[in-house]
Amino acid sequence: MEKTRSRSVKARVDTGASLTVLPEQLADDLGIDVIGEERVSTGAGEVKIKRGRAWLSVKGKEDAFPVWISGVIDKVLLGAVVLESFGFEVDPATGLLKERPLLLYPVAPYG
Repeated sequence: MEKTRSRSVKARVDTGASLTVLPEQLADDLGIDVIGEERVSTGAGEVKIKRGRAWLSVKGKEDAFPVWISGVIDKVLLGAVVLESFGFEVDPATGLLKERPLLLYPVAPYG
């Protein structure tokens, strides 16, 4: 996957969502190829939505991720998968992103 086009955008962090969503116009402008369509659950019910892959950069951390492309949502929504993969969480006191250690697996007491 080549990084041929880029754009800095403000994203809304949605800690209640697993997936990261791009508006269709932004995905088109960036040349993100649609690689499939899937049914996803939303607050408005189940919808069919396009899926692609994009390089994402958040606070100096960068990687390729699946993204879902919406013709309805007009803002970039950053979901929990990307957020946690980069090692961020939302500070509830400030509403800002803060770094946290990556979680490989939960530690459970053995007994």
